[in-house]
Amino acid sequence: MPTEQTYNIPIRFRKMENLHIVFWLFKDISWCMIWRPLGIAMIFPTLIIAIIISIRTRQYMSEVCHNVAIVFWITANAYWMTSEFFHFDTLIVYGHITYKYLAIIPFSIGILLLAYYYLVWKPMHKNFVETM
Repeated sequence: MPTEQTYNIPIRFRKMENLHIVFWLFKDISWCMIWRPLGIAMIFPTLIIAIIISIRTRQYMSEVCHNVAIVFWITANAYWMTSEFFHFDTLIVYGHITYKYLAIIPFSIGILLLAYYYLVWKPMHKNFVETM
């Protein structure tokens, strides 16, 4: 019978991840309610904690890929929110492309990173066990 792998997160990391969720929710609620100062202010702790989490998990390929994808997700999300707050979201960049659509760049980087992990790295390291 194979032994089951466990994934353990130190409590201090878990507390930071939970606080990260609180900041993220405040950022998105502020966006929804058009509370510009709070929304802009919440970008920084949300992004900084996501970067710290990524750095702390850098030795585990699975974790770092997902956490860096989250950094790019937050970046795209924050840019999109900012474009709406400052009313440049509907301005034309080229053709029918508006500034809001530039958020696709960091979103795509996150997707490409996860595609690399699942389609390239993970199949090449089938027998590699990551533990935390």
